[in-house]
Amino acid sequence: MHHRISDTELARFIDEDVPYGDLTTMLLGIGCEAGTITFTTRDRTVVCCTEEAGRILETCGARVALSIASGTAVEPGTVILQAEGNAAALHEGWKVALNLLEYASGIATRTQAIVGRARSTNPDIVIVATRKSFPGTRKVAMKAITAGGALPHRLGLSESILVFSQHTAFLGGLDRFLDMLPALRKRAPEQKIVVEADTPPEALSIAKAGADVVQVDKMPVHELSSLVADIRRNCPGVRISAAGGINAENAAEYAATGIDIIVLSSLYFGKPANISAVIDTKPKP
Repeated sequence: MHHRISDTELARFIDEDVPYGDLTTMLLGIGCEAGTITFTTRDRTVVCCTEEAGRILETCGARVALSIASGTAVEPGTVILQAEGNAAALHEGWKVALNLLEYASGIATRTQAIVGRARSTNPDIVIVATRKSFPGTRKVAMKAITAGGALPHRLGLSESILVFSQHTAFLGGLDRFLDMLPALRKRAPEQKIVVEADTPPEALSIAKAGADVVQVDKMPVHELSSLVADIRRNCPGVRISAAGGINAENAAEYAATGIDIIVLSSLYFGKPANISAVIDTKPKP
């Protein structure tokens, strides 16, 4: 189930590209001519934001004739979205819809690849994406990573407890924080408490103190394997997540350590999906 990006957000995307109308189409006098726009994949693609791209075209005055659902993996040469309308509507929505499709589908495709590689060595592992998406694009990014089979790590600072060394520095250090952990749990009984460790000894101390999840950052695979064994032996109920520098090339290796969660940002960065957009005139009856 993928969330719906609001019409207000989509209107902002359109206004960014067409703030005062389409000067070229207006001067050429072709705005009333009937046509179609067809979006086709050039590579294997996990489709995302076809629903929003279609609504963008409809907002501009076109009518969607075909749309493949977000999260669908398709082969090269697949038509994923098609709309009909006059030239003014098609040209107004063309690039806005295409950019949204290419960026979102690029993230979704990378996500599915990483999820697949990680689960090849650890079928139960969960892939979660950080909040390092480019400002203003988080709703699109979250739809894209879920379309690819991942989940959000944090949607923002307001709904989750994740304690870093940058927090504990203001409390007098990690040990002082761990002394406070039972009181923190009483104040937020519905929340999971995630604490990041800088070293394996810190991670074991955090686990023994009763954190729900111990998160490690940029820990080499051989160290992580040993740490997982120690935590499983001493604190079997504690979950372990790893973040920092994990990507498609090493996701399977990290997953094989036995961790529960991979936290990454690399999903957001890379080439957009390669999707063609063709506008044709519609034959007159």
